[in-house]
Amino acid sequence: MKDKHIHVAADSQLLKAIYKRVEQELVIDKSAFMRMIATKFLVYFSLTVFAYLALYKIADPMGFVGCFVIYGFISLLFAFNFSHDFSHNTIFKSKRLNHICFVAIYTLVGAHAEAWKLRHVNSHHYAPNVEDYDSDLKISKLIRVVPDSKQYWFHAYQHLYAPLAYTTYSLFWIFIKDFVILLSDDGYAVKKGFKYYLSFVLQKIMYISLLWVLPILFSAQPWYVVVFGFLMMHLSQSLFLLFTFFMTHHVEETQYPKADAQGYINASWLMNQIKSSNDMHPFSKTANFILGGFNNHIAHHLFPHYHHVYYPQISKILYEMLNENGITPNCTSYFGGIKSHLRLLKKMGKAA
Repeated sequence: MKDKHIHVAADSQLLKAIYKRVEQELVIDKSAFMRMIATKFLVYFSLTVFAYLALYKIADPMGFVGCFVIYGFISLLFAFNFSHDFSHNTIFKSKRLNHICFVAIYTLVGAHAEAWKLRHVNSHHYAPNVEDYDSDLKISKLIRVVPDSKQYWFHAYQHLYAPLAYTTYSLFWIFIKDFVILLSDDGYAVKKGFKYYLSFVLQKIMYISLLWVLPILFSAQPWYVVVFGFLMMHLSQSLFLLFTFFMTHHVEETQYPKADAQGYINASWLMNQIKSSNDMHPFSKTANFILGGFNNHIAHHLFPHYHHVYYPQISKILYEMLNENGITPNCTSYFGGIKSHLRLLKKMGKAA
């Protein structure tokens, strides 16, 4: 795709300087990297398996439901920490191996892996927060975050009903959105051949089998407790998922560049990536370990070809250079980001 961001010489020079300095100063120890990857995989894989197997051991219905919720949370963190990096080919040298692992882990959260990857890499990363480019802006009409977008009367209350609406998103994504994308011409350059449809079917069957069929057949719970546990898992998982995702791009200070009738975007590529993204505890190794680099979102958008374990190092360099050039990155705490997101919703709900 031809870049349709405006050219700003100073921004191009700054981007080159950032890339050069990171290349010079970033400490890359391949042995330490592999140890960290192995440790993270062992932690998240073990916790995911333990939480899942516990579903077959717990006799108390409420304990079973609680375990279902814990499994959903841990499996989502597992996907955060591995599927995202696999989608950007930052773990193995082989793109094919990265893709296979990406699909395998992404299946744990139930969404269609290939459909998400196409939008994330080819759309969202190209022009975040730009309408008609960023597919992540194609959200429900219930939520208004883009300036100058169509406003409805109920948006005045969106900061109040959003948390409730967010609890339904993962169910909508898995059982409605994925099927709509599969059966429609969504404008993305992908040949939906036999392998694409087969992968879709196998992923859905695997997910439903793991979380519906097997627990109903082999757990100590009746089918309605299993279904209730599944629903409660999604309600809590979805709330955490959407708040985390939305905070990376939709807080009070993030910007929404515009494209003209010819599709040219009124921001440089560098400033589009920086000003439309938000960080949360970008220098914290602990936050990075938990959130899989989503907390270092500016670094991720500028350096998607680096694994997230390097983002705290990159962010220190990046923040220093941006501050030296009078550019203030968007940065909140995790819970501060939630509050800022809700304040944005309240602001965007007011009549223009």
